[in-house]
Amino acid sequence: MKNLRNICILSVAAMILGGLNFSANAQTIGYVNYKTVESNYEYAKQAYKEIDTKYLELQQYLMDKEKQYKNIESPINKKNFEDQVQKDFKAKNDEFTKFKMKKAEEVESNILQATKTVAANKKIDVVLDYRVIFTGGTDLSQDVINYLNSPGFKPAKK
Repeated sequence: MKNLRNICILSVAAMILGGLNFSANAQTIGYVNYKTVESNYEYAKQAYKEIDTKYLELQQYLMDKEKQYKNIESPINKKNFEDQVQKDFKAKNDEFTKFKMKKAEEVESNILQATKTVAANKKIDVVLDYRVIFTGGTDLSQDVINYLNSPGFKPAKK
């Protein structure tokens, strides 16, 4: 009976201490609107302009080849030209895709790095996407934008 009483007392004490421990370790939550950050991040704007320029160059390549194709009279030469253009276009398109992915990864990596730094500076433990927050939390979006665009920010190199 004495053991049962001690077990009950220890159980109640553990629940009380556990409850106190939970509130002492409560986490501070922040959130970021990724699209807002991305659209106001100067490096991202520059990167996406470079991607657009490369895409337009790819489109121009196809238009130029189409003009050349119209001037070819022999069916055999047309077929050979088509084959060569397809091969060249695939190589150019693959290069474009790699470039586009690299730039997108750099932007994402930089935003993540900046978010972690801003959160640490503001003593925020958890950062979520703004769409999962109904109420509360701290909006870090503008702070992340300011940090990314500051001269002191050193982007990650890939």
